[in-house]
Amino acid sequence: MKAWLTALLAIITRENLRFVRQRGRFLAALVRPLVWLIVFAAGFRAALGVSIIPPYQTYITYEVYILPGLCGMIQLFNGMQSSLSLVYDQEMGSMRLLLTSPLPRWWLLFSKLLAGVIVSIVQVMVFLGLAALTGIDLPPLGYLAVLPALLLSGLMLGAFGLVISSTIRQLENFAGVMNFVIFPMFFLSSALYPLWKMAESSPLLRDICAYNPFTYAVELIRFALYGQLNLEALAWVSACFVVFMLAAVWGYDPARAMLRARGR
Repeated sequence: MKAWLTALLAIITRENLRFVRQRGRFLAALVRPLVWLIVFAAGFRAALGVSIIPPYQTYITYEVYILPGLCGMIQLFNGMQSSLSLVYDQEMGSMRLLLTSPLPRWWLLFSKLLAGVIVSIVQVMVFLGLAALTGIDLPPLGYLAVLPALLLSGLMLGAFGLVISSTIRQLENFAGVMNFVIFPMFFLSSALYPLWKMAESSPLLRDICAYNPFTYAVELIRFALYGQLNLEALAWVSACFVVFMLAAVWGYDPARAMLRARGR
């Protein structure tokens, strides 16, 4: 266990040092959702009213509704950026060296994943603090209750990023993959619109959103911000995390990578 914890702490320390040195990454993670919150939400406030839906007890403004979705956006982009670093590590050979250590492959990947989630939670909490300055009031207990939800949703989204990075051989291909993954995943979810409102325009889109794992990550965060637990979202996010993690462990099998390299 000592060796396992040593590896975990070493990987977390490495990722946090990398994050501290990349200040632009921290600012970009905050600027993106703040622009959506201040500019996009203000423009749609009059056009899009949100009725009383759980966990809200009264009518809410559009800014309040999209806040959990923007928290999920931070975690989604952070998960993909962490995957970008994995692609870089693969090209440089450091990832291959890491996976040849005597520790289980799943533990090394989980350590890498947890390190990225810790960074994303810090980003989300700073964003929530800035959102409070704009007039969005949340229950004080919600800032603590949301932490487990952020941990689980971050693990799920990060594991999804691991799966994607395991299929990419060159760093140049990653930007295109991000465009085909991040934006559909974000827009085809409940991050911007409730599912019932989506069903009014297109039942098919509503069904797609209902099967999107990101939808349940957003709903898990939404309910947690108000001190409530969405059991359906918890079950979906947990199940997706297990599936994505197993797929990532299989994708990062060194023996499989060697066979793929021989097939080039």
